[in-house]
Amino acid sequence: MTQQIGTRCVQAGYRPQNGEPRQIPIYQSTTFRYDASESLGDLFDLNASGYFYSRLANPTNDLVAAKIAALEGGSAAMLTSSGQAAIFYAVFNLANAGDHVVVSSAIYGGAFNLFNTTMRKMGVDFTFVPVDATEEELRAAVKPNTKAFYGETVSNPSTAVLDLELWAKVAHETGVPLVIDNTFPTPINCRPFEWGADIVVHSTSKYMDGHAAAIGGAIVDSGKFDWLAHKEKFPGLTTPDESYHGIVYAEKFGQGGAFIFKCTAQLMRDLGAIPSPQNSFLLNLGLESLHLRMKRHSENGQKIAEYLAANDKVSWVDYCGLKGDKYYPLAQKYLPNGSCGVVSFGVKGGREAAQKFMGNLNLISIVTHVADARSCVLHPASTTHRQLSDAELEAAGVRPDMIRFSVGIEDSDDLIADLEQAFAKI
Repeated sequence: MTQQIGTRCVQAGYRPQNGEPRQIPIYQSTTFRYDASESLGDLFDLNASGYFYSRLANPTNDLVAAKIAALEGGSAAMLTSSGQAAIFYAVFNLANAGDHVVVSSAIYGGAFNLFNTTMRKMGVDFTFVPVDATEEELRAAVKPNTKAFYGETVSNPSTAVLDLELWAKVAHETGVPLVIDNTFPTPINCRPFEWGADIVVHSTSKYMDGHAAAIGGAIVDSGKFDWLAHKEKFPGLTTPDESYHGIVYAEKFGQGGAFIFKCTAQLMRDLGAIPSPQNSFLLNLGLESLHLRMKRHSENGQKIAEYLAANDKVSWVDYCGLKGDKYYPLAQKYLPNGSCGVVSFGVKGGREAAQKFMGNLNLISIVTHVADARSCVLHPASTTHRQLSDAELEAAGVRPDMIRFSVGIEDSDDLIADLEQAFAKI
């Protein structure tokens, strides 16, 4: 019997045996002892399962990763030290120097900068297409060296909803996987694998942790993409890795394990963006209540969006749960139980009025964060997206007067009261 998602939040990933700790243990150790050198050699050759050095893998991290894989419905998962590391690893595991990726322009500013600046310096090419791109526009963006499609289920901060089935269709016609950042909805409100996505990434620092306590990221493989069927496109997965004893990951670990094993044995080995076991322990505490918190975030987000839409000092509101919102039809398809607690809106009077309004808030904090239990606001054009040009801001759906409101799990009446008094002062 398949467990419901709330039960998986609490129970998945770790099942203690007789006399073992009820809570996931924190294996706060860099190394692991063995009686024989041969045993350690088998681990280095990936011929046995186990642990030898926490830069590659750690039991605490793996137990929490297994829970996230269960929540997303994936075959395997790994944790990283940040969401940025998860995005980089997932894409770089597919596309190297000389390769190309099709990307939605409506993505997190840090991801845009990673792709458009840092990874371009590494020789990876990117084509940014509108989040609302048609099937023909998506096909037109494909090149002979395209290795992946990438987008966000609900974009940060513009809250645009990606047409997952359409993007998956064109990606699969191209013979490449669709990589989706599912940070905002979390698997509670959307499971992209059910709509054709192949790889999912998360900034676990957001809703999954839920308390702004621990930076982290996760990568989950659906186990559905057939690497060997597209052998010529993915030599890193389908030909011998001479840096790791000539292993062919797709043959040794199969369709459901190859992607994560390569990401661990090669990228984590060389780049080392592993999370602290302590941070993974904190992440697991957040995951245990994720299903409860996401319901409250979504309910509060809907109430706040409706309040803002009726406020005469607000120039516009973007929230896919509003019936008049551009993305309402897609939200009903992919996010019928709610999207998240992030609402984007503009204050009449432009950038100056928006910043003054934010300074008037008392209960709601101004922080460079989003998606935790406490409500907070940010002005993306001058913070997370300040490196973008005006044209790039427009393409990303970030207007100069935009306020990103991350609605927490407080009482919605108290949040509205704080908004009221802040509006009254402008």
